Amino acid sequence: MARPRTFDEERVLDTAMRVFWANGYEATTTRDLCEAVGLDRSSVYNAFTSKHELFKRALIRYIDTMTTAQREILEDQGRPAVERIRALFAKIVNDESENRRNGRGFGCLTVNTTVELAGRDAEIARLLDRDTTRRLESFRTAIEAGQRDGDIASTRDPDALARFANAVIAGIRVAAQGGADRAALESIAGTALDTLTH
Repeated sequence: MARPRTFDEERVLDTAMRVFWANGYEATTTRDLCEAVGLDRSSVYNAFTSKHELFKRALIRYIDTMTTAQREILEDQGRPAVERIRALFAKIVNDESENRRNGRGFGCLTVNTTVELAGRDAEIARLLDRDTTRRLESFRTAIEAGQRDGDIASTRDPDALARFANAVIAGIRVAAQGGADRAALESIAGTALDTLTH
């Protein structure tokens, strides 16, 4: 008879997510994970079967948390579309400015994982593709509303503008990882907003 788990699985996933976020998949060792979550190797493997499975579940947790928060901002019908996009860019800039280590932002676990694993891990690539599709849908819907209402002046295709806005967020995240300060990140966001509204 299996013994019941004596740890909080949600807490373990949150902690593992932060370790992978800070270090990446390959650079994170099982020892790093065990030390961070306060469990021995057998407990980690009994609960999650492998480092890859723990990573996948941590990535899903990150995606669910971050994408849900971003979509809530973009889908807030109480604000004009351009204000929703401005609020989302501001949130990204704030997150990157407030979560720094050695003068650099943490970036985004999905962006980091896309660079590290998407080209060689089909299961992870599918998770990332699904996440991108969800975010692009929210951006496209907001942009279409803004074009109808006139606060987004660009006449470019809403799908193209959604991809652009999503790439701007990735760019802000990468710039922060490279050490860009708040002013530089705000400049990127401001330029993107100008592109949408002029």
